[in-house]
Amino acid sequence: MSDDERHSKRPLSEETVADLRLRLERAVARACPRWFAAQRDDIVQNALLKLVRRLEEEGGRNPGFSPMYLMRAAHGAAVDEIRRWCRGGKTTLALDQEVLERRPSAEAGPERSSVSREIGRAIQECLEGLVGSRQLAVTVFLQGSTAPETSRRLGWTLGKTEKLVYRGLADLRHCLREKGVEP
Repeated sequence: MSDDERHSKRPLSEETVADLRLRLERAVARACPRWFAAQRDDIVQNALLKLVRRLEEEGGRNPGFSPMYLMRAAHGAAVDEIRRWCRGGKTTLALDQEVLERRPSAEAGPERSSVSREIGRAIQECLEGLVGSRQLAVTVFLQGSTAPETSRRLGWTLGKTEKLVYRGLADLRHCLREKGVEP
């Protein structure tokens, strides 16, 4: 078999895709925060599309992704979706109330909307409690910027930015846990 034949895209069977979807759903359920549960289907779909493309490029062979690989794919897709949601097309450095209170899905009822507002308020309060430079770095990062992009936007070195982001995120998680919100 030539390299061209080996790397040509082949459609996958419905059973293979259905099995992969089930395994991804379990991984996403573990990787996705409770407060973002309404977006799980979107996360599963995005991760599934990436994995199916990869399998098709490999000729449909080896559909047995390891549980750890699926967990990493689920985590990456969840992080991407949360960043898209937080970004919401905003370009300001502050996460405003509209972004924090945005309903996770169109089907969300009054209870979910109320919970979302409480979580948004908790995030805002915890962000406001961060030291100035950590607050700024974490806010830019939560809007979807990578650490290098954040460092360029703020005019800091990459090392300084990474430390501020990671320490700020740790402080944010700690504060949220104290408020009863599990990140």
